[in-house]
Amino acid sequence: MKTTILSIFTLLVSVTCLSQDWVELSNSPQGNSRFDDIFFFNENLGWAADGGGSTVYKTTDGGITWDEQFSANVYMRNIEFLNEDVGFLGTLNSEFYKTTDGGQNWNLMTLSPNPEAICGIETVGDNTVFAVGAYFSPAHLYKSIDGGNTFTYTDMSAYADGLVEVLFMDENHGFVAGRGYDGGVILETFDGGDTWTEIFTTGVVGEYVWKLQLRDQIKIFGSVDSPSQGKLVKSFDGGATWDIKNFPDPAVQAVGFISDTRGWMGGHNSGFYETNNGGDTWVDINLGASLNRFVFLSDNLAYACGSRIYKFEMELGVNDFSVTPKAGDLKVTIAPLPVRDRLNVQIEFVHDDNLLLELYDIQGKFIKRLTRDNIPNAQTKEYSFDFPYAAGSYLLDIHTNYGRRQKMLIKE
Repeated sequence: MKTTILSIFTLLVSVTCLSQDWVELSNSPQGNSRFDDIFFFNENLGWAADGGGSTVYKTTDGGITWDEQFSANVYMRNIEFLNEDVGFLGTLNSEFYKTTDGGQNWNLMTLSPNPEAICGIETVGDNTVFAVGAYFSPAHLYKSIDGGNTFTYTDMSAYADGLVEVLFMDENHGFVAGRGYDGGVILETFDGGDTWTEIFTTGVVGEYVWKLQLRDQIKIFGSVDSPSQGKLVKSFDGGATWDIKNFPDPAVQAVGFISDTRGWMGGHNSGFYETNNGGDTWVDINLGASLNRFVFLSDNLAYACGSRIYKFEMELGVNDFSVTPKAGDLKVTIAPLPVRDRLNVQIEFVHDDNLLLELYDIQGKFIKRLTRDNIPNAQTKEYSFDFPYAAGSYLLDIHTNYGRRQKMLIKE
């Protein structure tokens, strides 16, 4: 067991920038690539899951100190607690964990069928737990009504190709989001997940609605991860009508608003972007990198995670943070170029991973999924595909646990 106990006053560097609210907790653990998820039970008690670092950390003082609690050779995607003791940890490696002692010990759960991945977890009330996956398909939903002792399974492939996010207002009324067959999708249920209705789609194949935020019962904010144009989607009438705003990073994932007009987004290729006009314009506040999750405890207190862990407090007089570089990119080689009859791709994986390799035209229109592959360990893999397409420019979309990036290629 390793404990990170450092003085926040000696580690924080006072810097002035456009926002006086968000700070990087420089005493938080240094992640391997990024913290994929955080969960706070109250203003002091919280947990963080370091995705590629395969480690769970816990804080009991609002992020001033962090204890390393658990590590395993898996990619840790998300973490959620039902109460101070009972919590759940989803991974991208077919493993799903439960703790009953606040994270001191984690037990591997047996689900039937065993999921390839759990990408989103939601706890509701005293005993209800929902879990969804996977971003790389298939789409599935698991539900427990006994505090996570047993789970039922629902095949969601009739509604979506892959699911990433799940949020519920109560045990019956909730939403899931991810990738539909004709675009990023949001689904709604009023009967605890027995039946679902599509309430939004982007209409662009290959896009995901990656994260959701619910405010004031009827206001929904969502981030759209895209091969071409990142977006904010929002509804102020419970999903009956939607407004769509462009965002600078195509691979946007995290979304968080404290009012109808003021909020932040960020993604695999970006830190905090701020808007004060509901997404009409965005300003890079030069903080953070590789954002994936916002957690709002109130309009005055919030946390976020990415390459590091961040905290929002309205009363801060200065912005205290230190800048952390973005997570590294995969080495992807396409040869020969220009492409002729075959597309040859070499990817150097530095850890176990999942891969979606897809082809788009230069305008970002989906053409074909080339492969879905599970990578069990660090290795270099080569892929070769027939390329019977017209001469011109194309985009190769490479989507892994660690991000989504595009490579342009030319066909002679």
